[in-house]
Amino acid sequence: MAPRTGSRHSFALGVTDELGRRLLTEREPYRFKDHTDTRVHVVAQGDTLEGLAGRYYASLPRACGFWWVLADFQPDPIVDPTLELEAGRRLFVPSLRVLTDVILSEQRRRFE
Repeated sequence: MAPRTGSRHSFALGVTDELGRRLLTEREPYRFKDHTDTRVHVVAQGDTLEGLAGRYYASLPRACGFWWVLADFQPDPIVDPTLELEAGRRLFVPSLRVLTDVILSEQRRRFE
C-alpha cells in the first residue's frame, strides 16, 4: 500500500523486492528555502513540533501530523523530534501555501 497524501514518506520511491513486496526507499526532505511568506516562530517553554504544526496548519485534517515539515524545513534540520525544543529558538515555519502547493505537490513527488 502506498503512503497516503500528507505522509512524510509520500516522497519515497517504491521498489519491489524479489518476493514481490513493495518497499520504500529513502525520501528526499524539503529543505529550508527562503519564501516571502515564511514565518519565524520563537519557541516558548512547552512548545512541541506537533503542537506548532497543529497551530499553523489547523485548517488541514490531522494538522499535528505535519510536524515533520517543521523539522525538515529548518536551515539546520531537526533530526530527533523527540528532544525538547529549546525556549527562545527561532523556527522557520513554511506557510500553508508552501506546504500544500510546494512541499506536498504532485509535481515534487514526480520529479524531485
